[in-house]
Amino acid sequence: MRAVGQELGVEAMSLYNHVANKDDMLDGMVDIAFGEIDVPVEEPDWKTAMLRRGLSARAMLERHPWAIGLMESRTTPGAATLRHHDSVVGKLRGAGFSIENAAHAYSVMDSYIYGFALQQASLPPSASGEEPSAATEFMRRYRAGDYPHLTEMITQHAMKPGYDYSKEFEFGLDLILDGLGRLR
Repeated sequence: MRAVGQELGVEAMSLYNHVANKDDMLDGMVDIAFGEIDVPVEEPDWKTAMLRRGLSARAMLERHPWAIGLMESRTTPGAATLRHHDSVVGKLRGAGFSIENAAHAYSVMDSYIYGFALQQASLPPSASGEEPSAATEFMRRYRAGDYPHLTEMITQHAMKPGYDYSKEFEFGLDLILDGLGRLR
C-alpha cells in the first residue's frame, strides 16, 4: 500500500478511505478487468459468443498482464466479475450444454485463454511476431540437423513474412470451440 500511495502521490493511510485493505484493492482491480471483457449477450449463437469473449479476454490480458494470475484467485468477486461468469454460463446453458458440460466448457476455455496469455506475455518481444529475430537467433545457435522438426517449423512457418504468433490463439480457440460443439 505504501508503494501505491507513493505512485499516486498520497500517504498510504489515505488509501484506506477508499479501500479496506490490499485484498479489497486487488478485488476491485480484477473486477475492473473483468468489466473490460465483452460478455456474450447479443450474439445469436454460442460459438460466436464464446469466440468474441475469448478474443476480448485475451485482448484485456494483453493490456493488463498483471491480471493473468489474479483473475480466478479472488474470493470476493465484484459485480462485473459475477455478471461475466453468469453471462458465459447462461449462454452455454441456453445453447443446450448440460450444467456439467457448461462447467467443463468454461474451464477448458479459460485454461486456454489464460495459458495462452501467460505464454505470450513470457515470450521475448521478437517472438511475438513483430520481428523474426528470436527465430533467427535460434537458427544461428544450432545446426539445422540437430533439431530438424523444430527447424522446419521455424523456417517454413514462423519466419515466413506476415507470421504473427498471436494468430495462433484464434486457431486454438476455434479447435476448442469445435470440440465443445461436439460435446454439446
